[in-house]
Amino acid sequence: MKLTVLFGDITKLHVEAIVNAANNSLLGGGGVDGAIHRAAGPQLLEECKRLGGCQTGKAKITKAYRLPAKYIIHTVGPIYQDGKHHEAQLLASCYRESIRLANEYLIKSLAFPCISTGVYGYPKEEACNIAWNTVNHIISEEISILEEIIFVCFEQKSYRLYQSLLS
Repeated sequence: MKLTVLFGDITKLHVEAIVNAANNSLLGGGGVDGAIHRAAGPQLLEECKRLGGCQTGKAKITKAYRLPAKYIIHTVGPIYQDGKHHEAQLLASCYRESIRLANEYLIKSLAFPCISTGVYGYPKEEACNIAWNTVNHIISEEISILEEIIFVCFEQKSYRLYQSLLS
């Protein structure tokens, strides 16, 4: 299993699946969610309308349409309140559920954005640690066909945090 940290645009990656930090409706929004919907094209919205939304901490999968990836795994991260409303468990569940779907669809390369750290307000350092620890636990304790997981950061602070975890 190869773990990589990249600074850049997740919509440009040539991987089998990218993860979308979606909202509960799955119908697009701001940040990475909006960027993915714009890059994938209107067919993504049409497919998402048929999914009936998604609960926080869960994940659903669609085709990627105009993106270089084959699939998009949509997961809904928690809106950070104060850390006392199961936010950490829900965020960890986003990573577990996304990897579960990747295994179910026989996906070997998967790219994650920084889930919940934008408008959902999750503190970046804590969110990066949860993501890193959850993914490392899964790949060390469970059987997975994944060969590569990439953490894609669109801003420098998260990139530096992941780089320090990688080293």
